Amino acid sequence: MHLPRPPRRRSAAWAAAAITATALAAGVMPAVAADTPSAATTAKIDSSLTSAVAKGGEAKFFITLKDQADLSGAKKQKTHAKKAKAAYKELREHADDSQASLTAFLDKEKVGHTDYWISNTVEVTGDKALVNELAKRSDVASLIKVSSFTIDDTATPGAKATKSRTKAAGTDSSAGGTGDTTPEWGVADVKADQVWDQYENRGEGIVIANVDTGAQYNHPDLVGNYRGNNGDGTFTNDYNFYDTTGECTTSAPCDKNGHGTHTMGTMVGKNGIGVAPNAKWMAAKACDAVGQCLEDNLLAAGQWILAPTDHNGQNPRPDLAPNIVNNSWGQKDSTTPFYEDIIDAWNAAGIFEAFAAGNDGDGVTCSTAHPPGAQVATYAVGAYDAAGKIASFSGFGPSPVDGSAKPNITAPGKNITSTWINSSYMSEQGTSMATPHVAGAVALLWSAAPSLIGNIAETRKLLDEGARDVDDTHCGGTAGANNVWGEGKLDILSSVDKAPHTAATVSGKITDKATGAALNNITFTATDTAGETRTVTTATDGTYHLPMAAGTYDFTLSGYGYAAKTVSDVTLTTGQALTQDVTLDAVPNHKVSGTVLDVTGKPLAKATVELTGTPVASVTSATDGTFTLPAVAEGSYTLTVKPASPVQCNGIYTAALKVDGAVTRTVQLPARTDNSGTSCTPATYSWIKGSSKVTLSGDEDAKTISLPFPVKLYGVSYTSTSVTTNGMLNFLEPRLGDYANTAIPSAAKPNGIVAPLWDDLVLDSKSSVQTATTGKTGSRTFAVVWNNAAFVDGSSGRATFEAVFDEATGATTFQYQSVPGGGASATVGVENQAGSDALQYSFNQNVLKNSSAIRFTPKAA
Repeated sequence: MHLPRPPRRRSAAWAAAAITATALAAGVMPAVAADTPSAATTAKIDSSLTSAVAKGGEAKFFITLKDQADLSGAKKQKTHAKKAKAAYKELREHADDSQASLTAFLDKEKVGHTDYWISNTVEVTGDKALVNELAKRSDVASLIKVSSFTIDDTATPGAKATKSRTKAAGTDSSAGGTGDTTPEWGVADVKADQVWDQYENRGEGIVIANVDTGAQYNHPDLVGNYRGNNGDGTFTNDYNFYDTTGECTTSAPCDKNGHGTHTMGTMVGKNGIGVAPNAKWMAAKACDAVGQCLEDNLLAAGQWILAPTDHNGQNPRPDLAPNIVNNSWGQKDSTTPFYEDIIDAWNAAGIFEAFAAGNDGDGVTCSTAHPPGAQVATYAVGAYDAAGKIASFSGFGPSPVDGSAKPNITAPGKNITSTWINSSYMSEQGTSMATPHVAGAVALLWSAAPSLIGNIAETRKLLDEGARDVDDTHCGGTAGANNVWGEGKLDILSSVDKAPHTAATVSGKITDKATGAALNNITFTATDTAGETRTVTTATDGTYHLPMAAGTYDFTLSGYGYAAKTVSDVTLTTGQALTQDVTLDAVPNHKVSGTVLDVTGKPLAKATVELTGTPVASVTSATDGTFTLPAVAEGSYTLTVKPASPVQCNGIYTAALKVDGAVTRTVQLPARTDNSGTSCTPATYSWIKGSSKVTLSGDEDAKTISLPFPVKLYGVSYTSTSVTTNGMLNFLEPRLGDYANTAIPSAAKPNGIVAPLWDDLVLDSKSSVQTATTGKTGSRTFAVVWNNAAFVDGSSGRATFEAVFDEATGATTFQYQSVPGGGASATVGVENQAGSDALQYSFNQNVLKNSSAIRFTPKAA
């Protein structure tokens, strides 16, 4: 139980807009009232949703609740990590409380849903009757059709660019320097290179993110400061990259468009490309290969920025939130606010956000900025060219959304050369290119003046005060602040000059104690008395450089092959320059070996064995499951063992491993689970013969049957299900025409399914579907049996299989008496009601055996 929270002065603004008072004729849906809604009720429904469901269609839409979280407590926290933790805790708890009644209603009506905590929003797919019923709820603020945004496309196509790698005269590469070439014109125009030289600062200790099309993590000008780079040839992508689009084939960052790689390069790229080339980066991919950014993907990405998760979307870590996030996307010709609640949450967590003002301008017309950059809550960026003229495409104010002055500032945005996919370079233009100049500039500002980290208002003020005024008032405003240039041209040197110069600077060189050799990729971590940490890694010459606020710190130095060393209680005073040279002792190496067993305890071959985050080469287990790693340095590690594909019920093993001598470890892989904790294991085959016939026949037939006891699927209890000829049970609706099986999870219907053998099957005179109930009340089983099902494509053989529900345990067991082809054309698994989570045993893989069984067990309550 949670204490009641103070009401918020406004509701979720992004979803409360674009509503209409057009009344809808009532639809018909079982168990949902269909009386004509009142004008007040339909006023909650936006016009695009009204149109989408008006003629009996369905649409995906957001249900935004009235009650919003109170983030004032988070804003009062003193450090970035504490702000983020407090904001996440308040948002998550508030959403859990306030959404409970709504989600219970949706479960009762068999409506799949995806729940978001960052904006207290629930996403569903439904028809007019559901829309009308939801609109009548007193806890609902608005119902908004899910639409899409796009990356802020360049005004004209960019050109391939060749990047010179000749080092510029006078470039300082010491103290973790970058080996920069002559800076790109935009980098020089905002005077970032002068900050590098005059303040010896390149963004050290700051983490930048983007919400974009992803990023090529191993681009030569980006790989060095990707936060997931362990510095030894290995990468940790959990908490550093998240793909909401599903386009990346692995957990590693990918970019199938180029836009995200380009914006990231302008922020942090090496060799003169990026404004803050020593800042670390992370990324949330919410836009696809063609530049489309669906609202639900953007919402999920915004949530991940505040509380990064592993690649499965689990185990959130708000303490790992970035300091800054760039958003080079928007919606053309729109006046609908979007993302305001996410922006509020980011700001409460101390995360600075920058948004593109949009490319809808023509050089003359006013009010051409677009959302989210056109919204008062955002810090929006316009674009100018190398001649100092405003770009013709740059969006002007006043805001068409809320009348606020836009843009806030302008930055270089035409003919910007930056990193591109396939380790290449591209010259591009747009406010998309201008915005990352501002995001990178904030990294320089916060690194040089760490007392500003997380102080959004003061940071905006310094950017505004430092900007170079441009007099153009034809869209309103003054010579110093107008709706064409905002506060003027970004000048980060001026902003840094005006910042509080209270930082102390720690720098030094890390070397091997025995040999005196410089040590590369050693992590220097400074931890203050509040537990806040900042980190940098040593350059190739062993040097490091980190500005910090005055205070008392513990310094820890660590790296593979060396004993960690801590220097405690170091007090830094305002303006102090401390040189901290440290020598580290190399540690001995030892043998690490063992045996890998599968989930049943049998030796498993071809499993990958690795020490995560170390340069130790991974190995694969032999036929008998044995493995031996190359010599491993003493230390504490994470041992990770991954089964070869196909994995079926074998999960990934991770455990701490301490090496202080020879180590032998027997590793048994755990049962694989989905994000909801449903697990699968091989089970003992014990066939249940059907006894009662289900009237199914032919191709593409379905029949709803009653269940002898309630069956739970992903926490929702059901008393009936639909059985289909295509080897699946659908708990949400009768479903026909699903002969083309797909991988799960998938947002596309069918959802809420149990699929022992989802394939294109046909039931002829030799086939049947039966059910059988066995056991006593409390310990019954219920089986749905497909007998001698034929394959529509004429494949030889017939399949006999069943799904068995266990009343006592809640488990579901798939049993296979005969399965020709081993499931090579089938989907096997279970999926939740929203199509957002599933435990897929196999997809078009020849892995099923005759006289075998697989058990799916839900997570214990």
